[in-house]
Amino acid sequence: MKVLIVNKFLHPNGGSETYIFEIGRQLEKMGHPVEYFGMEHAGRIVGNRAESYTAGMDFHSGKLQRFLYPFKIVYSVEARKKIRAVLEDFGPDVVHLNNFNFQLTPSILYEIRKYERQRRHPVKIVYTAHDYQLVCPNHLLMRPVDGALCSLCLEGRLRNCMKYKCIHLSFAKSALGSLEGWLYRRLHAYRMIDRIICPSRFMEEKLCANQDVRGRTVTLHNFGSPAGAACRGKGEYVLYFGRYCQEKGTKTLLEVCKSLPDIPFVFAGSGPLEEEVNRLPNVENRGFLSGKALEETIGRARFSVFCSEWYENCPFCVVESQMHGTPVVASDLGGTPELLQDHRTGELYKGGDAAQLAQKIRKLWEDRQLLRTYTENCRNVSYDSVEEYCQKLLKIYGTADGE
Repeated sequence: MKVLIVNKFLHPNGGSETYIFEIGRQLEKMGHPVEYFGMEHAGRIVGNRAESYTAGMDFHSGKLQRFLYPFKIVYSVEARKKIRAVLEDFGPDVVHLNNFNFQLTPSILYEIRKYERQRRHPVKIVYTAHDYQLVCPNHLLMRPVDGALCSLCLEGRLRNCMKYKCIHLSFAKSALGSLEGWLYRRLHAYRMIDRIICPSRFMEEKLCANQDVRGRTVTLHNFGSPAGAACRGKGEYVLYFGRYCQEKGTKTLLEVCKSLPDIPFVFAGSGPLEEEVNRLPNVENRGFLSGKALEETIGRARFSVFCSEWYENCPFCVVESQMHGTPVVASDLGGTPELLQDHRTGELYKGGDAAQLAQKIRKLWEDRQLLRTYTENCRNVSYDSVEEYCQKLLKIYGTADGE
């Protein structure tokens, strides 16, 4: 079975990229040819034989001229043309979509279906939802202007994206995001997707607010890595790993770090709040880590903190921590409670509540017996390996039409 994996970023950038690289490698090990389509980038590590990619687009540059071309962000002629070259050369049986809105746009759906008709070669379109892009223009169900969780667009009122400047606090960008959301709902474009994989039951419930999604979803929690670092001795620090930004709760966590000056923290990641991270004397910033270095850092932490303040669906941070024998203090939002066994492998707190988060961290830092119990419980936690996950994925590919 030939699989074309589509994601706007083809370089290490976040959770969705970790996901596509891992499943791509595993599918190839299982004998299934895999190619990738997305944006060109100096750090790109996967690709396609046709060497066909779209030009890079940086939505964080602040240069408004990049957002004033609706045919570039709402409907990309370039992406449609470029993916056609890959389809013609590779001839996939399955196109597995991941993050594609804005940079690639749903225009690629039309080209896949056109190719299918013209070549009379059936192509299943499967989509893994890493965020809420099918129901929320800024993908987060969160208003950046005040950090409030929001469901207004789920109710069909997409103009609220403009009202609250939900995309990078820009009216122009938010207007185009609203237009994109309205247009593809109007055109019922997402009906072209055969199967939508939701990494949490919470996400499945939210996405089904879009009538074009109902009846096409399946919940499949993310896989975990082997616990190679779990047997090593524990260090003397509390770990945060992930992006340093508002929606991930970094500001709240930094406030907590200031209030707990005797507790050492290690941060592993990068992002717009990096300067603030570097200012605190009890925080060691190790920067972006991956592979063995990240595994070692996770495995040696006394416990980790997952403090996201938006509705995360199935965060790798929570899965990976437990797989490496490291308990987690985690916010209770989104799909996270589906992953963490509260008071067994860690503890949940009310997302955004700095005082409660500080209390949980202090308790676990000082109560060594409780922490040992949680640590042992983590070592008994099991998630699907990437191989087991891909076996389930292949069944979805084979029954993507719902049969």
